[in-house]
Amino acid sequence: MQKILTITFAGLLLALGACTDLDVQPRNNLTPDVFFSTDDSYERFLTRIYAGLAVTGQAGPAGNADIKSLDEGFSSYLRQYWQLQELPTDEAVIAWNDDGLPDLVTQSWSSNNQFVRAMYYRVFFQVSMVNEFLREATDEKLDARGVSEEVVAQMPTFRAEARFLRALSYWHAIDLFGNVPFFTEDQAVGATAPRQAGRLEVLEYIQAELKEIEPLMAEPGTAAYGRADRAAVWMLQAKIGLNAPVYGATPAYNEVVDACNNIINSGAYALMDTYHHNFLADNDRSSEFIFSVNFDGEATQTFGGTTYLVHAALGGNMTDANYGVVGAWGGLRTTPSLVDLFPDETGNIDERAIFFTDGQTKAVGAINEFTNGYAVPKYQNVTSDGTAGQDPTFVDTDYPMFRFAEVHLIYAEAVLRGATNGDIATAVTLINLLRERAYDSAAGQITADELTLDFILDERARELYWEGHRRTDLIRFGQFTEKGIWAWKGNVAEGQETPTFRNVYPIPVEDLLSNPNLVQNDGY
Repeated sequence: MQKILTITFAGLLLALGACTDLDVQPRNNLTPDVFFSTDDSYERFLTRIYAGLAVTGQAGPAGNADIKSLDEGFSSYLRQYWQLQELPTDEAVIAWNDDGLPDLVTQSWSSNNQFVRAMYYRVFFQVSMVNEFLREATDEKLDARGVSEEVVAQMPTFRAEARFLRALSYWHAIDLFGNVPFFTEDQAVGATAPRQAGRLEVLEYIQAELKEIEPLMAEPGTAAYGRADRAAVWMLQAKIGLNAPVYGATPAYNEVVDACNNIINSGAYALMDTYHHNFLADNDRSSEFIFSVNFDGEATQTFGGTTYLVHAALGGNMTDANYGVVGAWGGLRTTPSLVDLFPDETGNIDERAIFFTDGQTKAVGAINEFTNGYAVPKYQNVTSDGTAGQDPTFVDTDYPMFRFAEVHLIYAEAVLRGATNGDIATAVTLINLLRERAYDSAAGQITADELTLDFILDERARELYWEGHRRTDLIRFGQFTEKGIWAWKGNVAEGQETPTFRNVYPIPVEDLLSNPNLVQNDGY
């Protein structure tokens, strides 16, 4: 899965247009029947769907972009998802003044924001690719094309993996944008513009899809690295179940605990002995990764993904070569609010506090000054033994979309929120396993009385910061717009509350103009 294969048949080139305009004409003469004339084409296409989370086009690192609405380096699915999940929170600020980027930090974006728009189109580009794959991988078409028995036998799993990836993107869609365009492989290309579906409807669709594909996925820990298996399905079930009340659903925390127990009892995953080894260039060895987005400095070159997270976090007095790269981009730092969650900001006590402080002020007096705010070199292009990655620009570090440590946190939160099939004693044990690793001793252990929802929110930040969870967490706890205060929230240095309509992003104005079925989110 590290190597990215190129496909350019007409159905794929139609994909982006499928978001709003199903009358877009094919741009070449390579039809699906021609492309799918060989047995390996199905896995190649599935590989490209996975790669859609990482790369930006058909040629790395840039030059043949999937999305034309902004600089290609900015258009990575993972880069934009990370920015929309982290920059408007207490975990990250960025120094750059690209149009619309400071607005993410200050929670003052509009429906014209190019970064919001890029994420929106990325989501539906992914959905469209999956739909096309499913249309072309039916039993009837496989039989008509004379596909080998071996490929036919693999196809139920291939189709299930594709549906998982679509479910993941639809979850991102409703979490970020609320009510969204909804279309599956059942809608014919070139028919009508997609209708808008409510959050709850799409949530229920995702839940049904995950239940259907669960038995078709590979057993936990048996799939090729970077490909989704049954544990990835359970993890997505747990995450959407935990957030379901935000989307208008009745709480079902018992199902969340069941999903967590399925992962734990599978025996396929374990905490790494050293926390930071999950974020280095050889983290493909991590025993914690349930689902990762893979990068390779030679085979997967992009200015998004972890290349962005490594380079943009370097600047000031930091020596970029120490982190396995050449070129500090001087962008990303954190706010004092995250630093204050750790008892010792230098990291001498809690090893998860990966901050660079030399020449950096703790306070963020100015967003556009890299030295304002502690730097966070959490992701690095060096291996656990200090060896630099293959390439000094494009990193080897994979991104942990789902990590086993989060299962511990989800279980504990579900129990605290009312799950009756879990227990506090187990929750405390699971949390203390994280804290024993963080402190390299029993010094960090907590008691049952100390395990509260407020503690869980803070512990999620300590364990999972800069992993793309914070916005969703703060919304679930009612602290993203209201209550929570941190530097530059609301576009004032000391921070202030913002209107609750910003708990979802706007539908891009371009999509509203091209699809009459869509209604803008309130407040925009």
